[in-house]
Amino acid sequence: MAAPVHLTFLGGLGEIGRNCAALEAHGRIVLLDCGQLFPDDMPGVDAVLPDFSWLLERADRLEACVVTHAHEDHIGGLPYLLRALRERGVSLPIHGAPFTLGMVRGKLSAAGIPVPDLVPLGDHVRMPIGPFDCEFLPVTHSTPSGLMTVFGTPQGRILHSSDFKLDPTPVDGRVTDLDRVRELAADGGIRLLLADSTNAGSAGSSSSESTIGPVLRQVFDDNEGRRIIVGAFSSHVHRIQQVADAAAATGRTLVVMGPSMVRNVTLARELGLLRVSDRMLATDQELDDLDPARTCVVCTGSQGEPRAALNLMGQGRHRFVTVGDHDTVVFSSHPIPGNEAAVARLHNALARRGVRLVHSGQLGVHTTGHGKADELLALHDAADPDLFIPVHGEYAHLVAHEDLALGRGMPADRVLRCTDGDRVKLTGAGVAHAGRVPDGYVMVDESGRPVSEDLLEERRAVSGEGFVFVRVVVDGRRGRLDGRPVVESRGWMEPDERSTWHDEVAAEVVDALEGPVASGERDEAELARLARRATGRLVSRRTGRRPVLVPVVEVRSGHVDRS
Repeated sequence: MAAPVHLTFLGGLGEIGRNCAALEAHGRIVLLDCGQLFPDDMPGVDAVLPDFSWLLERADRLEACVVTHAHEDHIGGLPYLLRALRERGVSLPIHGAPFTLGMVRGKLSAAGIPVPDLVPLGDHVRMPIGPFDCEFLPVTHSTPSGLMTVFGTPQGRILHSSDFKLDPTPVDGRVTDLDRVRELAADGGIRLLLADSTNAGSAGSSSSESTIGPVLRQVFDDNEGRRIIVGAFSSHVHRIQQVADAAAATGRTLVVMGPSMVRNVTLARELGLLRVSDRMLATDQELDDLDPARTCVVCTGSQGEPRAALNLMGQGRHRFVTVGDHDTVVFSSHPIPGNEAAVARLHNALARRGVRLVHSGQLGVHTTGHGKADELLALHDAADPDLFIPVHGEYAHLVAHEDLALGRGMPADRVLRCTDGDRVKLTGAGVAHAGRVPDGYVMVDESGRPVSEDLLEERRAVSGEGFVFVRVVVDGRRGRLDGRPVVESRGWMEPDERSTWHDEVAAEVVDALEGPVASGERDEAELARLARRATGRLVSRRTGRRPVLVPVVEVRSGHVDRS
């Protein structure tokens, strides 16, 4: 009897982000991607990670990590995992395409983490990784060198699609290899398919990336005599190529702006993935010497990221660019779910400065990197899998992908819907749930320090309702309050009303504490609880607000002279 295979989903099933799964056979584990989730409404949180506790408990069983492509939701968690593994004396080899590994190397170096063995993978390479016989197939996506992975396991082949689309005319000519998938299906079959669900609810097929180039060229022609600034993802090398081509065709100098954009453009040029002449490139520090009407800036920030170039321009705080009515800003992307409000704010900020805006709601300056329903069905037809688990997407996307598979005729008992934390077991009888592992959000700040849910809730409350601070000193020897409570607040009341409110809060706290203190209560925690309750009762009764309450009580054994 063949050994069972386990899959443990640590992220990416029920959300867009922190994609991470573990494949296990014969007691050995291969990790598939290790991404982060970009925080939404999480003040002070820089990244949301998978809960690695299950992995770290099995650190000595980890063989390697296969990274499918260079997007942050697939590689952004690596610095945090590798740091934790290093503390346990474990170094985890990383397998991926050269561009993806270049991005990983840059992330680890920037974080001060020693770079482990990086194993480059080419299209159609076949090699063993741990207990699995792996084959890597090219897929088209919105970053170069994406890889579909075929895992040969004791329970048959597991095919992981990675993020993909079926683009017949990609910019680099590298198409998703469904022909090889069909060959594998005809020769031994695909036992289990794990496939991208992001656009499962969108009918039809996505448009080709190569259709964006002519639209961009038209935008450049229509904005002759104006400076053009294009916001795009720094990893979308094919989009940057088309921006560069439009700039070259219209005689513009190309200025690459933003640390990640500069880093990725440099890497892509070194690998031959991006063709841009040295003669047409300039740095941001050379902008003052360039004719704005013959300049194109390509930069980060199309998602409204606070520290990115476009946002700084919108705030008038960019070191090298001051935008105005002579500028056209092109948003060559769609807002990521959750970023819509930030992008709208950025549009407004730029418009107030006189900027002419061009975005995908007006013209076809962007296309998705994820296949829509017809493309997903084409993958299912090519693979003709025995079993199917939809992956990569919010919960509604997973349900929509399940419906596609059932509509194609797949029996319901051969489709398994999973979410973060699910552990499944693949045997000769099929695939079934086999328990749960920790799946909570692990939030970290910019320095990598953890941020607890309690701290996050405090930050949300402070940012939304403000805070009230009350400090009380108790003369423990005499059994009375030592002076009037000190009250401070921010974000709760208008500044010119604070003094009156502070007096009322102080009086309420005095009324609440005088009796217990006179009766012998000296426990600081209990007195702080009474102060909190009195303050909260007044605030709620009089204003209906719920600021963060911060009572501090200090019991002193002797009288303090305040003269």
